[in-house]
This record gives sequence, C-alpha cells and structure tokens, in this order.
Amino acid sequence: MIVYPAIDIRGGRCVRLVEGDFARETVYDADPVAAARRWADAGAEWLHVVDLDGAVAGVPVNEETIARIRKAVDLPMQVGGGLRRLDDIEHMLASGVTRAILGTAALREPELVHAAAARWGDRIAVGLDARDGKLAASGWLEQSEVPVIAAAQRLAAAGVSSFIFTDIRRDGQLSGPNLASLGELIEAVDAAVIASGGIGTLDDLRATAEAGAAGTIVGRALYDRRVDLRDAIAVTRLSEVQP
Repeated sequence: MIVYPAIDIRGGRCVRLVEGDFARETVYDADPVAAARRWADAGAEWLHVVDLDGAVAGVPVNEETIARIRKAVDLPMQVGGGLRRLDDIEHMLASGVTRAILGTAALREPELVHAAAARWGDRIAVGLDARDGKLAASGWLEQSEVPVIAAAQRLAAAGVSSFIFTDIRRDGQLSGPNLASLGELIEAVDAAVIASGGIGTLDDLRATAEAGAAGTIVGRALYDRRVDLRDAIAVTRLSEVQP
C-alpha cells in the first residue's frame, strides 16, 4: 500500500481543513514546495496535491505552485481541484503530473469522466468525496443525494480504474478512517481504492492496508507530527508481508 502525503493548496499556501470547512483552516507551510521537499526527503513514493481554490472556482487556480512542486521533487504526483474540462486535464498531465483526479466532474459530467478514462486510462482517478454515504462536490460545498457506491460502480464500468474515497466527516479529525464504508467500496468495484480521511495513528494505516486499500492519503497527522512518514511507510510494507 502506498502512503500519499497530502499537500492542499489554498491562496498559494499549504493548509489543512477540518471536514472540508474553509473556516477551519490551519496553515502549515507558507510555500507548499517546502512541504513537498520534506516529504520527499522522508521517503515519500508519491504526493497527493489538491488545488482547493480550483475545486471551488471550477478551474485550476494554483497551477504555478503545482509546477514548482513538480520541478522541485522527482516524485510521481496525483493532482486534483478544478479539473472539469478535457483541455485542463490534458494540460495538467502534459505538465508532468502523473495522475489527474476528477471530482465534481464525476457528479455533474460523467460523460467527461468517461472520455478522460478512455483517452488517458490509469492516469485518471476519480475522487469520491462522501458525506453520510452521498457524494459532495465543488470543494465539498455542494451536497448531492447520489450514493457513493452506485456512482463508483457506474464509473468503474465505464473504465475508471482508480478511486480516492474520502469520508468528509472524518477528514482532518484524526479519529480514524471509516473502515466499514471503505471496505464496502473495495468490495463493490473492480478498481484500486485509495483511502482518505481520519488517519491519526500508525494503527489507522495498518487498518486501511488490511482492508485492501491500494493507498492511503495522510495529511494532518503528518503535519502535526503524530505520524512519522518513514514509520508509516515501514508499517504499511510490513502489513503487506504478514499473513
């Protein structure tokens, strides 16, 4: 299982939110490049980068900052936030980003997701941001009544091979992941599922690995130094070799 350090960008800075609430923001690095270098030095295998401003605006906003991160560290990156047009997705992938994450588009424009998956294959992931089992969009400001699993099954059937599942109510809370919902999703789709939200301890990482997650995104626990990235990587590798 891959551990993805999270770099959430708002106003050009590296921040963390609680439950996606922009009023509950903590700034950790004035320059997100500093965070990227720190995680690279600690052994990160991938980075998970989100343009929070772009998620709300509906178009990429922090492209310059993302480009500086890409130039500063030699790591694969998955990037989301505001990618709702094929041209923007193409530009992001052409800039050297390994995987583009589509979120709101999965809810509002499934045809765009189908087209992107057909064109770029496993370089496309879909973010399934859930509040009480239903999808949210537009930086989590818009709540739908669309069930997460039903949406995931439709998208997997259309060729999406990777999902990022976030339980919004757990995000930034350090209270542990929603293992029940994560397990249901993993069982429901023939695709890789990356877990996000609630990771606060090494035991939480062990649990997501044992649940069958292909990866886990860790944010606040790393920034608050509750979890050491080197230890996190070691724990997940150990979980893979144990019977």
